[in-house]
Amino acid sequence: MENRTLIERLARHLAAAHPDDWSSRIEDAASILAMLKEPDAAMRAAGDTGIWSAMIDAALRERWAIAQATTDPAAADPVDSGGSDEEGEIRLTSDAVGHDRADWVHLHHGQEKTI
Repeated sequence: MENRTLIERLARHLAAAHPDDWSSRIEDAASILAMLKEPDAAMRAAGDTGIWSAMIDAALRERWAIAQATTDPAAADPVDSGGSDEEGEIRLTSDAVGHDRADWVHLHHGQEKTI
């Protein structure tokens, strides 16, 4: 059995109908993981939310290693699809947000503005 990253396993599961096209589902897998980062009440009651958040961040960072390993046959460089925010509205490249490539999923509650 291969030891694949969580994000790759999720992308492969999402591409079950087209298994050879699993790499096109990496962004979908990242979006699902980003939604899971904020635990619900039952999850908070069961364990340490800081550890959970750190684990999800680690899984999301793997997305960039997979994206860099996936190459476009027409190009010599790896595809930098980068993807988009979890709502799919803002296109992001792998270097769009600081040096921590998981920054875009962090919730900065103290910086949120209210209307």
